[in-house]
Amino acid sequence: MSGTVNVSDEILLELRSVAISAAREAGDLLADQAGQVEVAATKSSPTDVVTEMDSRSEELIRSRILAARPSDAILGEEGGLIGNTDDAPVLWVIDPLDGTVNYLYGLHDWAVSIAAEVEWAGGGAADGQVGVATGGEVGRKIVAGAVYVPMRGELFCAVRGHGAWLQAGEDYWQPLECGPGVQLDQALVGTGFGYRKERREVQGEVVAAMLPQVRDIRRIGVASVDLCAVAAGRLDGFYERGLNYWDWAGRRPGRHRGRCGRRRPERQTGLKLDGGGRWPRPLRPANLRTGRPGSGTRRVSPDRSHISAASPV
Repeated sequence: MSGTVNVSDEILLELRSVAISAAREAGDLLADQAGQVEVAATKSSPTDVVTEMDSRSEELIRSRILAARPSDAILGEEGGLIGNTDDAPVLWVIDPLDGTVNYLYGLHDWAVSIAAEVEWAGGGAADGQVGVATGGEVGRKIVAGAVYVPMRGELFCAVRGHGAWLQAGEDYWQPLECGPGVQLDQALVGTGFGYRKERREVQGEVVAAMLPQVRDIRRIGVASVDLCAVAAGRLDGFYERGLNYWDWAGRRPGRHRGRCGRRRPERQTGLKLDGGGRWPRPLRPANLRTGRPGSGTRRVSPDRSHISAASPV
C-alpha cells in the first residue's frame, strides 16, 4: 500500500458492510456445529486448539471479502497472509473463530472478528479523518470492523468517525458507550490467560495480587468479546498480555462516548489512577514482570502492549 490516501465515507461504510456480512455468514455457519466438533490440530501448546470449523470459517470469510473486493489483502489467524500488502488498498484482519475452546465445549461465548486496515491521511475531526495513524505501522489505521457473537444474537460494529454500535435483532441498533468512571476498587475487570504454562504462572500471580484491589474479575475466554464488553459498559476494564493482532483488531475502529479506544485507563475504561497519577500497585509496570522462571525477567510497558485497560500482563 504505497503512499497515504484519504478514505471517503462511502468507502468506510462499504468496508463495514463487507465485514458485517462476512461475519454474520461465518458465524451462522459455525453455530450449526457448536459443541459438536473435535480438535483437528494444536498450535502453541496442547491446549491451544484448532477445529475444522476454524478453517472452514476463514475460507468462507476470505471468499466473501475477495468476491466483494478482489484487490484487497487478507491476514487470517489460520491461513496467514494472502495478497500483496504493498499494492492492496485494504488489509483485512480476521479471526474466524475467537474462543475456539468455548466453541469446542458448547459454551455460548465465541465470536467472529473482522477488521479493515488502510493507509490513512486525514483532515480534521469533523469529517472523521484524524490524521496520520498511530499504533501498528505508522500511517495505518483500522477503520472498520465487526465482531459477531452468534449464540448471543449480538453484532458489534464500528466505522472510524461514525461511532460504534451494537445490533441485537433486526431493527435494534444501540450506540456503544463506556461505563462511568469508577475507582479501581469498584471496577469489574476482565482478563484472559495464555496457553503456555510459563505465561500462565505469571498471569496467575498477577490475578492473585490484583483481585483484592478490584470489585471482581471476569474471564470469558474471548478477547474480542471482552473488548466489546468494555465498549458497551459491561466491563470497566480488560487486560491481557500476548494477544495477536486478529484478537483485537475488530474492536479497534470506534471512537465511542467515553473514548474507549484509548489505552490510558482513565480515558479508556474509566479506571482511576492513584492520587499521584500513578498505576495502582500491583498494576504498575515496575511490579509486573514476565519471562520464563529461571531465565530472567523483564519489565513490561503498558504503552507497548495491545491491551484495553489497566495492566499489560
